[in-house]
Amino acid sequence: MSYQVLARKWRPHNFSEIVGQEHVVKSLINALQHDRLHHAYLFTGTRGVGKTTLARILAKAINCENLQDYNPCGACKVCRDVDEGRFLDLIEVDAASRTKVEDTRDLLDNAQYAPNQGRFKVYLIDEVHMLSGHSFNALLKTLEEPPAHVKFLLATTDPHKIPVTVLSRCLQFNLKRLSQEQISGQMEFILNQETIAFEAPALKLLARAADGSMRDGLSLLDQAIVHGNGKVTADDVGAMLGVIAQQPVGDLLNALATQDAPGLLRIIADLADLSPDFSGVLRQLLQALHAIAVLQQAPVHIDAGLDGELIKSLAAQLPPEDVQLYYQIGLLGQKDLDLAPDPRSGFEMALLRMLAFRPVTRDTAQEKRPQPAAKPVPAPPPIATRPAPAPEPVASQPAREEPRAQAPAPALPATDNWLEMITAMRLESITKQLAQQCALQSIDDHACTLLLDPAYQTMLSPMRIEKLQDSLRTLRGKPLKLTILIEKPTTATPAEQLLKQREGRQQAAVDAIEADQNIQALKEHFGARVVPGTIEPV
Repeated sequence: MSYQVLARKWRPHNFSEIVGQEHVVKSLINALQHDRLHHAYLFTGTRGVGKTTLARILAKAINCENLQDYNPCGACKVCRDVDEGRFLDLIEVDAASRTKVEDTRDLLDNAQYAPNQGRFKVYLIDEVHMLSGHSFNALLKTLEEPPAHVKFLLATTDPHKIPVTVLSRCLQFNLKRLSQEQISGQMEFILNQETIAFEAPALKLLARAADGSMRDGLSLLDQAIVHGNGKVTADDVGAMLGVIAQQPVGDLLNALATQDAPGLLRIIADLADLSPDFSGVLRQLLQALHAIAVLQQAPVHIDAGLDGELIKSLAAQLPPEDVQLYYQIGLLGQKDLDLAPDPRSGFEMALLRMLAFRPVTRDTAQEKRPQPAAKPVPAPPPIATRPAPAPEPVASQPAREEPRAQAPAPALPATDNWLEMITAMRLESITKQLAQQCALQSIDDHACTLLLDPAYQTMLSPMRIEKLQDSLRTLRGKPLKLTILIEKPTTATPAEQLLKQREGRQQAAVDAIEADQNIQALKEHFGARVVPGTIEPV
């Protein structure tokens, strides 16, 4: 029973074998080439992307007796001892199991002594964020002033938990999540080397399930080989992962596009016979909708993990606004799956919600178009009877044209409404504000008297009074004299009238929004709310 899992057997042993972390590899090789090695390196990133592997390769490289293009040779005693875990100057520590300050102090007590075999003594601390606060304090002094023969290689999945005082003393490298193409490409290489038959779609499914982690992907590949009895096929991988092929997702989207509710439920019933993970099916549906939305906006881009022809067909069939709505409802449906009586009913309700809340601007318009089209047929008879009396007012048109010609200015107010007069005068700036704060007491062809609240008397000035008087004379066509008395008006000023009108329009707008059936439906089904202060009258 000497079988070794693929993740360990095919772990990289030098920089050239690393997959997908070119930015880190380039920096480390340049540091080795120019002999500019930092005393502390911090490798961060999600699980299974190569943090510890890179640290071990770097530990080999700085101690290797025969570097090959600044890569560990893999043949010298140092490289062999590191690979076999027998190199005395590489001290690997799992911080998750040694969190106490006493452990850290014991570890660092030997840092002052020279290395036994190599040129440097290397401390590799994995999951360093698990150290306690006192342990970090104990480590800090050595990190700040380390002996010349000591190098620290730290690895963590959560750098935010490391004190900034420690971060500032380390050279930090952020490792990226691996793409599906990189993971599936490495799987293909390994399977070819192991002479195991495989199908390319099966590797795509495994790479997608790996979620950016090479180690998770190789673990799933091990499981798929056992499940398929020495072969890796798409059907076996789909059954193992509990996922479905893309075609049912395409069928679901086609049923949504055609508003075929019975067909939609029939497809879901067929899916239920396969005992799928409905959360995974909904996730695939969201991935397809995302690819469709991207393709509709940027036709050059298609997600490599999906069927390109299927996505192109659906992108041409589904309106963009429907795609956005389906995606949003699907996201909310994912949260509700755990609350549903069973996953299938939760999945069904999510898709039926997509049908129920589809924009009605197209279908309802098509349904209502025949009704207005039928009404214009009886409409012409009353229109035909109206031309008979029409000639009578034509004969009286010359008499009506004379008053129009005599009216010197149609914009002049026929009454002594002060608000209408202000509007007709077209005042500007503070002069208009002064007029709006006044109430009209009396006006005739010789004089005009206004009342101004004492609270606004600072707005008075001879220049503004003169401007207002000139505008009144022009409006009335009379050389009247303007008098403004500082006295509390007993009637509403134009400013108060405008404020009441504005408040009335605002309240009407709020009432209209609250009474809107679409708004009520969004509140009821999606927990939507109207943000206070965002409603404005049109």
